[in-house]
This record gives sequence, structure tokens and C-alpha cells, in this order.
Amino acid sequence: MARTTDRSTTHLTRRLVQLYVGLALYGASSALLVRAGLGLEPWGVLHQGLAERTGISIGVVSIIVGAVVLLLWIPLRQRPGLGTVSNVFVVGLATDGTLAVVGDLDALGVRIPVMVLGIVLNGVATGLYIAARFGPGPRDGLMTGLNQITGRSIRLVRTAIEVAVVVTGFLLGGSLGAGTVLYALAIGPLAQLFLRLFALPEASGPGVVVASGEPSTSVPAAGSGPVAAPTSGQAILPQ
Repeated sequence: MARTTDRSTTHLTRRLVQLYVGLALYGASSALLVRAGLGLEPWGVLHQGLAERTGISIGVVSIIVGAVVLLLWIPLRQRPGLGTVSNVFVVGLATDGTLAVVGDLDALGVRIPVMVLGIVLNGVATGLYIAARFGPGPRDGLMTGLNQITGRSIRLVRTAIEVAVVVTGFLLGGSLGAGTVLYALAIGPLAQLFLRLFALPEASGPGVVVASGEPSTSVPAAGSGPVAAPTSGQAILPQ
């Protein structure tokens, strides 16, 4: 019994470490894309645009937007987990912290590698925090909630959300560019790769993994119809 308890405690500790390292790296990756100045990920475009208009730091804007999106879960009947709430705060704080350490970059020969590093690091971070299974991020919950309410496919709902976010962010002054396109093309394969890499075995047995990166009944294929909302222990892999 003691051995089982110790194993469960170790497993939980590893999941928590993986969650918070992943969220911190996600914020760092967003900051690197900002410093590269070659285009941000869709929500980053919105955050930067709002930051330009309000004078608030991009990290604080990220926290505010995440909190607002989380409030939208209430009518959509989504259930947050520890990872959901942590996502709102840790990513924004890590973004501002990294921006404070990494200064402006001028040379294109430096900015391009930093852009690529930011995108790859974002894939690593996504794999880490999703595989920890502490709940989807606020934006993923918005996607699955709208999928349930409207009956539209995951692909259509996610595309509509991100197009609206990018257009709004761009009109507010957010940065679009090669980095935005490269991110859109690369993040799915990268997240899938690192989700497999960071998959954790179940605490009750070494032969079962909690996130393999393979399609399952909880993650619909792109273009599928309504799906059940993820529980607090599930997350949605970016489509």
C-alpha cells in the first residue's frame, strides 16, 4: 500500500512539474515570437494589438483575455481544471518575464532563428502541458463549447475563432508575418510529436499512457461534428 501511495505521489508531482514547466515555456515562446518581430501566433496577434492600444504589457493583456474567455465557459457549460486556471496566469507572467530578459533584436540573421526557436518551443510547451492532463486551456474550452452549442465541426469552429482573433488583432496593430504562417503550418505536427514524447504512464499501471498523441474517442478528427466537452482531466490537441 505504501509503495502504491508513493508511486501515486511521484506521478502527481511529475504531472504538476510538467504542467507548470509547459505553461512557463509557452509564455517564453510567445515572448520570443514578439522579439523576433516576424509575426505572432493567432492569439498573440490579438494580445499584441490590445497591448498597443491600451499601453498594458502583453503578458497582462494575455491574462485579462484568458480570464474573459474563461468567463465565457459558464454559459457554454465547460468545466475548468487546475491547468485551465493556471494557464490564464502562468503564460502571461512568463511572457512578460521573458520580454524583460530578452531585449529587442535588430539583425534579421538573429530574428529568424529566434522565430523558429519560438515556434518549436511552443510545440514543446504544448506537448508538456497537454500531456499533464490538468484540463484544457481557456481557448480550447471555448472551441469545444461552441462545437457543442452550434453543432459545427471542430475544424470550422477553431478556424472561425482564430480568423476572428487574427483579423481583430491585426486591425488593432498586432504583428502578422511569416512567423504567423509558419506557426499555423508547424504547430499541429510539433504538438503531436511532443505530446507523444511527454506522454505519462497511468499511476495505476506502467503499460497505459495518459496521452499518446494518437486519435481517441475524446479528440475528434478534424471536420467531425459535436463532441462531448472535455472533463477537467482532459485537453484538446490543437487541430
